Amino acid sequence: MRKGSAWGSRLFDGFTIIFLSAAAVITIIPFLYLIAGSFTTSEELLRKGFVLFPTKFSLDAYRYIFSTATIVKGLSVTIFITLTGTLINLVFTVLMAYALARKDLDGRRPVMLMVVFSMLFSGGIIPTFLVVKELGLLDSYFALFLPGAINAFNLIVLKNFFQQLPEGLEEAAKIDGCHDVGILLRIVLPLSMPAIATFALFYAVDHWNSFFNAILYINDSGKWPIQVWLRQIVILSQGGVGDSTQFDAGFIVPPPQTIKMAVIVVSTLPILLVYPFLQKHFAKGVLLGSIKG
Repeated sequence: MRKGSAWGSRLFDGFTIIFLSAAAVITIIPFLYLIAGSFTTSEELLRKGFVLFPTKFSLDAYRYIFSTATIVKGLSVTIFITLTGTLINLVFTVLMAYALARKDLDGRRPVMLMVVFSMLFSGGIIPTFLVVKELGLLDSYFALFLPGAINAFNLIVLKNFFQQLPEGLEEAAKIDGCHDVGILLRIVLPLSMPAIATFALFYAVDHWNSFFNAILYINDSGKWPIQVWLRQIVILSQGGVGDSTQFDAGFIVPPPQTIKMAVIVVSTLPILLVYPFLQKHFAKGVLLGSIKG
């Protein structure tokens, strides 16, 4: 390699490192501000306005938001919706993807055309709401699960992943007397865990962050997930998340900004903790299913 090329390569690498480092800092600062602000005393936050490293830590905001069952109830509902919804998504997606991956399936092409068509066009909010209403799913958690039980993009990628598995494995299993369900459970699924883990996280994050469907279909506030409460507090500035009467007379209710920060941290932290366990499956799971059409 010529000296000029080596110098240009090092210059490009250095510029890339500086640019990505600056982008990372810009991305991380808002999170640090939220976390620091939620642990900052009311006086310091009101005095400085912008705090990244609080001089004195305080748990008053968290004590206040957990003084009632609102946040705990919202978190429990969100966890239930995320776990149940993700399980339903995976079951429906895996079953349909495995069926469409079988080349001997009659009507496979028309079904795939309908799946692709659903990626380009949808019924819209009002028709979907009318369907949910006519099915009697209003104020039911099934209204959050069933309308989006299968994501078309995830289905296509997972189908392509199944098609790349060696056909000899299925043929050997059939010779040993294994039926289609047994092949799926004993051979296909164990070999597909990277892809399934990837889409499980995609579905879980989507359920955890979803709030619009709950606003449309859930009228009972006792069934609201944490994200709806977060919207009520942060955007609409509605109270009711804490009860100051449960504290001593000297307790000062944190300012609304601190309360909002604490609620955002509480609603975001659980799903962030899931990423380190499934991150290694991301690239492998998605790329393996996106190479072959």
